[in-house]
Amino acid sequence: MSAILLGIVLALILMTLGSRFPQIFPGRPWFYGVAVFLLFALGSAVAIVPAGHVGVQTLFGKVYPEVLGEGIHLINPLISVENMSVRTQEVFEHAEVPSKEGLNVVLEVSLLYHVQAAQAARLYQQVGFRYDHVVLAPQFRSTIRGVTVQHEAKDLYTSGRELIASQITQDLEKPLQERGLVLERVLLRRITLPKLVEDAINEKLAAEQQAQRMQFVLAKERQEAERKRIEGKGIQDFQNIVSQGISEPLLRWKGIEATKILAESKNTKVVIVGGKDGLPLILNAETRGR
Repeated sequence: MSAILLGIVLALILMTLGSRFPQIFPGRPWFYGVAVFLLFALGSAVAIVPAGHVGVQTLFGKVYPEVLGEGIHLINPLISVENMSVRTQEVFEHAEVPSKEGLNVVLEVSLLYHVQAAQAARLYQQVGFRYDHVVLAPQFRSTIRGVTVQHEAKDLYTSGRELIASQITQDLEKPLQERGLVLERVLLRRITLPKLVEDAINEKLAAEQQAQRMQFVLAKERQEAERKRIEGKGIQDFQNIVSQGISEPLLRWKGIEATKILAESKNTKVVIVGGKDGLPLILNAETRGR
């Protein structure tokens, strides 16, 4: 649209100059004006929408609901095309919010979103290009405060942070969708608690870890005690079996066998006599001779 107006102005200027200075612009003066106007009109009839954007068409203040996709388009030269990004964008919020106990907690939260292509024209018509400041950021801050006030500070510091991020997502998803914005994800990047609260939580977590460690040690000691009991029972059973199997006749027989083997040996230097219990008594011959 602006290019057409500029072309008309330049055409009128050239036609005026051509009529006043024929030596500079020989021929018919209106020819130069028409040529310039057609050149600008041709340029205005071609719209280029870059990658990751859609083109919103407006004509004399009226917004057309149909948007142009990426690429080159032939349009009415009087139509203006405003490019709007449909790529993923981020809104960062650094907020000091109250917890359920009334403690002030500092949060750093990121919100990932993108413009719904089919609703880009309506968003442009109702809000404009500053939709992130006009709609998104205020709604984001309000939702963060509304969710954190329902939770204690320790929930923000421990595993409850995923639940909080999920609640923020649920509360924001519908209002943003009504505006033509698609919420992708909410990320809790950093949480800062009051120093006293943070120290107390760390001490509690350390105590819980120590208690779990002691439970593991006790379980290990009980297993070791059970192992030793089973081992002792096995040794006791073995000794009972051996003691039951060894009798006095067996010991006498083993002594006689040993005596016979020593007697048949050529290098044996022993003297064999009967013991008090009837078993063979083996003495060194050299010791006996002394």
